[in-house]
Amino acid sequence: MTARTDSKGTKGSTDSTGGGTATAETALDVDALLDDRETRIIVCCGSGGVGKTTTAAALGVRAAERGRRVVVLTIDPARRLAQSMGLSELDNTPRPVKGVAADNGGELCAMMLDMKRTFDEIVLAHSDPERARTILENPFYQSLSAGFAGTQEYMAMEKLGQLRARDEWDLIVVDTPPSRSALDFLDAPNRLGSFLDGRFIRVLMAPAKVGGRGAMKFLGVGMGLVTGVLNKVIGAHVLSDVQTFVTALDSMFGGFRERADRTYKLLQAPGTAFLVVAAPERDALREAAYFVDRLAADRMPLAGLVLNRVHTTGAPQLTAERALAGAETLEENGHDEDGGGAGENGGAAAAAEAVAAGLLRLHAERMQVIARERQTRDRFVSVYPDVAITEVPALPGDVHDLDGLRRIGARLSTASA
Repeated sequence: MTARTDSKGTKGSTDSTGGGTATAETALDVDALLDDRETRIIVCCGSGGVGKTTTAAALGVRAAERGRRVVVLTIDPARRLAQSMGLSELDNTPRPVKGVAADNGGELCAMMLDMKRTFDEIVLAHSDPERARTILENPFYQSLSAGFAGTQEYMAMEKLGQLRARDEWDLIVVDTPPSRSALDFLDAPNRLGSFLDGRFIRVLMAPAKVGGRGAMKFLGVGMGLVTGVLNKVIGAHVLSDVQTFVTALDSMFGGFRERADRTYKLLQAPGTAFLVVAAPERDALREAAYFVDRLAADRMPLAGLVLNRVHTTGAPQLTAERALAGAETLEENGHDEDGGGAGENGGAAAAAEAVAAGLLRLHAERMQVIARERQTRDRFVSVYPDVAITEVPALPGDVHDLDGLRRIGARLSTASA
């Protein structure tokens, strides 16, 4: 029988048969995390294809049905979250999710980051109408807001800060993009500062900083030479668009960096919890190790690891070796009966034995998969013994609705394991 640790995170061990490990570890109590009213932000991160979006949605549903007012923000462009929550689409506005039990006063909303719209909202909120119109109509801004490298991560930081400042929800669950870029939004303040402090930007902003025609006379031939070279490299129209954009946006730069720094500190605060989501596979757990190390380096609060799609068996006492031996015995008996000319009853018995042998081989393959997953997980635990873990057994099919998300939520919880 599997022995689990208590909600206080004491060390424990489990057997090697049905879903535990002999390696000491800390159990992640997901329900305790969701029920803790001090927890205001949960960030799910991990590599692609490990069920991170489904995990975030399941956490949102479970938290809402346990009395929390929850909004799930996905930065992943996949549409799975909307489909599983019964929504026709997700956009930059939180949409109420119907069908979530609200007996305890909880509610659930979901949304997907619209990078350009978020950028537009910032421009409109932090500049006068004329300056906002100049920025929004600028071709360089339109390219920047639609897909400039790093813009998505910065806008994710902005949107998270906006949601937290509204204080409309007492829990925000963030589903980040797949792969290591999922943590790039942590670098948004520094990247923005590097961009604004770069030589190229300072050159473009110099005329506006010094002031009008006097500035151009002051800068003289040197500025003419610089702009002449830039005209040849990137084109006169592009350079003009960039200069106009930078000049118009100059008054907003300080606000950008200040808000990003504030959100970054919010992510380091005790009210935030990071969950790393992984599958029990070598590559996925290698990525999980990267996330754990990165979060530790940035002093971000790691709640634990969600190990998704873990294979289990209903007959853990039947080892792979015994199952294979049994299959071989049945197959040998079947060959002997075929050679002995058994009658109709003998043929039926041989067919039944062949089916049984096939099932035993399938079980042996499942046990081998379980053993590989256990070994891979134990290797991770040996390096990160203090990282709390909860396992989610694999479901027979994909999750398409709220009931499926509820099942995932129940499996996430140590209380129902």
